[in-house]
Amino acid sequence: MNEISHKDLLKKVRRIQITTKHAVNDVFAGQYHSTFKGRGMEFDEVREYVPGDDIRSIDWNVTARSGAPHIKKFVEEREMTVMLVVDISASNLFGSGSQLKRDLAAEVAAVLAFSAIRNNDRIGLILFSEEVEKYIPPKKGTRHVLRLVREMLSHKPQGKGTNAVPALDYLNHISTRKNVTFLISDFMFSDNYEKLLKISARRHDLISVIIGDKREIAWPKIGLINWHDAETDETVLVDTSSKKVRAKLASDQQALSTSIDELHRKAGIDTIRLFAGESYDKQFIKFFRQRAQRR
Repeated sequence: MNEISHKDLLKKVRRIQITTKHAVNDVFAGQYHSTFKGRGMEFDEVREYVPGDDIRSIDWNVTARSGAPHIKKFVEEREMTVMLVVDISASNLFGSGSQLKRDLAAEVAAVLAFSAIRNNDRIGLILFSEEVEKYIPPKKGTRHVLRLVREMLSHKPQGKGTNAVPALDYLNHISTRKNVTFLISDFMFSDNYEKLLKISARRHDLISVIIGDKREIAWPKIGLINWHDAETDETVLVDTSSKKVRAKLASDQQALSTSIDELHRKAGIDTIRLFAGESYDKQFIKFFRQRAQRR
């Protein structure tokens, strides 16, 4: 990947800020709040029971010691921590249209980050390829979010491949309390992460945002092409004029997508599937509504 100039980076950051403003103000902020706010409750104090209190809140240990009924009082947690775990491996540099998968990942992460700070939540970032490449601790504020966006757009990956295991393991070590985590990746070449996915889902509210491109599942009929694998640096000659070849490519990609969906289903993780160059509002609204129905 060629290094982006400072001027071009600022333009990209500004474009994402403008693009996401509508989504945050009109779509995401309210939905985000109703989905995630109030999920966490923290212990405040024990006090004597008064008529009308919920008997399910009685602290039986304190009641037994004092000889009078006492209840546990909880208050809603005033803020959450939201972690963005974003795949910046070479496969995300693909884009058949106006947008790369990596740019879509950055834009979606920005929308989630701006929604989080509107909700007075803290937002942190982990960038990963084969290893964890960058960690920015959770903070609040617009300037902090813009820094996260700049990092997602400008960071030059040291590794080309994808491995979600180090990223999930790192997340679990730095996050001692439960947080909301969005794992944003194309999941195309990451293997053997099922165990860590299940562990992370038990510790955190983990949601996977699967980034794709429609050309990966529907190849055009354009004759012979040199297909370059950005993660392995291998180049193969593909005859896209062959109906059989196109069908095989589509079948392989569909099988991969199905296996990814099944892996997440077994781990009990919600997924949101998005495609570069396409609107993502409806997919997120559907996700938020499904979450609201389960509460």
